[in-house]
Amino acid sequence: MNSNSLQTGYWAFCAGLIISVISPFIAIPYTGIILFILGLIVGFVNIKGSETNTFLLAVIALMVIGVGGIQLFALTTPVVAILTNVIALVSPAALVVAVKTILTVGKTS
Repeated sequence: MNSNSLQTGYWAFCAGLIISVISPFIAIPYTGIILFILGLIVGFVNIKGSETNTFLLAVIALMVIGVGGIQLFALTTPVVAILTNVIALVSPAALVVAVKTILTVGKTS
């Protein structure tokens, strides 16, 4: 991958994290759709083959912690919103990476 596409993925992820953190405090229209699109960009552009397992493991851990934290603990509303937004950002990226991995494994078998 060229440097420009990696920079695009990096900035898409950074923008998604910033939006995830500030959206509970400032009304941002279509936050979920924006995070979904940024997550797709990260998944398509930023994650290389050698990073796939590490990325998917980190996403699984983040989603378990996020969902578990939301359901088990009495967290404040902004914390719940931030966790929900981060999950909305990384879930589409994980979907893209998982599908790319399945296709790669299917090709090599």
